[in-house]
Amino acid sequence: MGGSAEEDPLGIALSSGIKPMFNPDESSILPPPLRRWSHTLFLLALLLLVGWLGYRIAEPFLKPITVAVLLAIVCYPIHHRLERLLGRPALAALVSTLLVLLTILLPFLLLGAAVRQELADLYQSLSEQTAQDGGWVPWLAHVSERLTGWLQRYLGTVEVDLQALLLERIRGVSQRFLNDAASLLGDLVSLVVDGVIAFSTLFFLFRDGGEIYDRLAGLVPLQRSQLDRLRYEIGRTITASVYGGLAVALSQGGLTALAFWAIDLPSPVLWGIAAGLFSFVPLVGPTIIWGPAVVSLFVQGSWLKGVVLLAWGAGVIGLADNVVRPFVISSQVRFYPLFVFLSLLGGVQAFGLLGLFIGPVVLALAQAVVAIWREENQQSSGVPTLILPVDWRGESETAEPADRSRME
Repeated sequence: MGGSAEEDPLGIALSSGIKPMFNPDESSILPPPLRRWSHTLFLLALLLLVGWLGYRIAEPFLKPITVAVLLAIVCYPIHHRLERLLGRPALAALVSTLLVLLTILLPFLLLGAAVRQELADLYQSLSEQTAQDGGWVPWLAHVSERLTGWLQRYLGTVEVDLQALLLERIRGVSQRFLNDAASLLGDLVSLVVDGVIAFSTLFFLFRDGGEIYDRLAGLVPLQRSQLDRLRYEIGRTITASVYGGLAVALSQGGLTALAFWAIDLPSPVLWGIAAGLFSFVPLVGPTIIWGPAVVSLFVQGSWLKGVVLLAWGAGVIGLADNVVRPFVISSQVRFYPLFVFLSLLGGVQAFGLLGLFIGPVVLALAQAVVAIWREENQQSSGVPTLILPVDWRGESETAEPADRSRME
């Protein structure tokens, strides 16, 4: 068989169990302690390199993967019931994924059809109004003249030619729309790709979530009870964030519908639903619904209704998010409302829409890690502690053995 290095240049003898003639450990010039340190440092450097390359590969897909993880955590109780009912993990994962997809897409499809009909009716109404003045351009000129007259009456001399400015803006918007058409198409394709990645990941999380968690648990140097506590806190905080988002959507949508009904605007229920959906969009929110309505009222000469809707939107609808969401989240996870408010603002600034979930999760992790650290320090100092179960609520991280009877 031959055992020389010339006959086995690729090290086949190593894989076949034959003792090689060349032993790197025996020929190393380094002493054994340095050899072990160099071995550890090399593995650490290799691990960092592989981790960095893995991050670069997964970086374009981090947002859809994060969305999939959030959906899996929130919808897992329903999936667990389906899995018990169907008895087949793959089929239950497929059904759960399709249900989540329909739950997200169906409201937008219905709203899109309704908005399309409303816009068609609005265009028809404006066309009938402008036909009396000879078309769109004369009608816009007439509107700008009315607005200029109002400004001159209440504010004095106005040096701005609103008609020329308005027409220039319209031409600029048209040109920009044509220039951005390709960009909009690219964004649409990117959105579709991200959606496919997110729901594909969601299917595998539903099907193999337990196995994935067990494998990750073997890599984390924490006790299983500590890791379960972290998982519980993350899941509870994400669920509370979803409840907070739904509460904000209901409140802002209801307030918008109430305002539209009170000032006799068309389709208050439809625009209330649209405002609730847009409440999930940071910075913009329901303003994209009631803002154009205010402009439309001003253009039509309904100044009182426009001012009332503007005050209601800015002072009531806009502030509902800052009050309702922190209150709901803090009531679910026992956080101080100010901390929740700051975590939401910081999360949105750092991560965009996902920051509404990531911010409170980071806060929950910080609280849980501090609790675990305190327990470890008390145990190392010889002070006996009672490790709370997985449904730990956060009121007290540790308890003395004398308190055991009271807790039970």
